[in-house]
Amino acid sequence: MKPVVKKIALERMEILIDNALSNAKTNPKLAQRQASLAKKISMRHKVKMPYDLRMVFCKKCKSFIAPGINSKIRVGRSTIKSIRITCNFCGHTYRKVIAQ
Repeated sequence: MKPVVKKIALERMEILIDNALSNAKTNPKLAQRQASLAKKISMRHKVKMPYDLRMVFCKKCKSFIAPGINSKIRVGRSTIKSIRITCNFCGHTYRKVIAQ
């Protein structure tokens, strides 16, 4: 029964995050609630959230950040190509290295 529960949990998390991203501009409170529900599903069923879903949460304040709406995204100008994401809630900046 565990694989079935895991599959359903992953599907629901993806749906909630997709809805949160689409609602982020028009209704930010609803988007924040949908993202927190996705995180609760992940914790309740002990299912690791996939990387593409995890990257929409701030690593410091754990709030939902929609790219370009409540976060700034910049491309790094050093020899190591990276993307800098800055949370507008707490101001934390973190980097993702772009593979070459």
